[in-house]
Amino acid sequence: MAQLTVLISSTDTDFRAHVTKCLRASGSSVAVVDERHATANPPSLTIVDIRQGARTDAIERLRGSWPSATIFAIASSAQPEQILHAMRAGANEYLSWPLDESFTAAIHRAAERSRPKDGTRASCVLSFFGVKGGAGTTTIAVNSAIEIARTSKKPTLIIDLHQFTGEVALFLGVRPRFTVVDALDNLHRIDAEFLRELVVKHKTGLDVLAGGEQADRPGPQDAPIFEQLLQTLSRSYDYIIIDAGLVTGPCSEVAVFAADSVYLVANPDIASVRNAHRVIERMGQLGAGKDRLRILLNRMSDQHDIGPKQIESTLGITLFSVFPSDYSTVSAALNSGVPLTLSNHSELAAQFAAFTRQVVLPNHAGAGSDQPRARAPFMGLF
Repeated sequence: MAQLTVLISSTDTDFRAHVTKCLRASGSSVAVVDERHATANPPSLTIVDIRQGARTDAIERLRGSWPSATIFAIASSAQPEQILHAMRAGANEYLSWPLDESFTAAIHRAAERSRPKDGTRASCVLSFFGVKGGAGTTTIAVNSAIEIARTSKKPTLIIDLHQFTGEVALFLGVRPRFTVVDALDNLHRIDAEFLRELVVKHKTGLDVLAGGEQADRPGPQDAPIFEQLLQTLSRSYDYIIIDAGLVTGPCSEVAVFAADSVYLVANPDIASVRNAHRVIERMGQLGAGKDRLRILLNRMSDQHDIGPKQIESTLGITLFSVFPSDYSTVSAALNSGVPLTLSNHSELAAQFAAFTRQVVLPNHAGAGSDQPRARAPFMGLF
């Protein structure tokens, strides 16, 4: 994954919780791994608690285990002798407790160091959320995944994170034997062979990890395992698309933390724009700033009184892509189990192709701007 995989070395649970919170709020795509799973998912960053002493042995051990990882030493004060000992042991950064803005800056430096230098790219995670139910999130996630698999010609997976009512498999016309819940319950068994059993392959080459059929799973108890699952899957796939539904709990929050880009699907109506305003604020609290956030306007037509420019002005973010309203085409694709990008040459299918080029080739002409805009009042609502 293009995110930072972080190992926190400390016996202080409050320290671990606070550092994790600061990592999430840094704006970078971050996953936290414990030492039990670090062998399978090597950390690109390790954070060592040396507030009670130099603990150079811990730094040396981590440097020996993961030579290419960035190491942060966090101490109670900036004492020159302790700084020297930590750096000699292998620390890259020395930070004082309590953490401040310098920690966020150090995280960004670590993220830059972790980027592949040989021209290859790490696995890319794209999470799709709706600002309300029925916004068309699954339609956009499924068709985008199909186009990404076809355009990139690289291993691509779509994960249905919905509880009980996931429709990714239905949209694709496939019959899965296993679901994401099976993957969570058997994480310790996942290897290349077992993974082939868990997923169902669509005729386009896209792999599908279907949604669970239980009303309470994936649930809050599954969030840490889901984070580890994403790290494991990143070794097999170049692109991982998550149909995450609404931001309603810990598992969907993991889909925010882990994502290289977070896509919010909205419609051109007052309720949707109001919800988008709220969800954007929530995403910011979860560490997904406007550099990772993309707004997708779905079902746009000339009949709507609220236009794209007014929505952009209200939300303070430039729309990344606008999809036209075409109910009959989408309905026919759903009923037939054939994604609309495969079944016709409609304006909507063309828009998915254009959107995919922006994702796979970020510098493609016409890509949406990430620059924030000044927010304007909207009908007195906010």
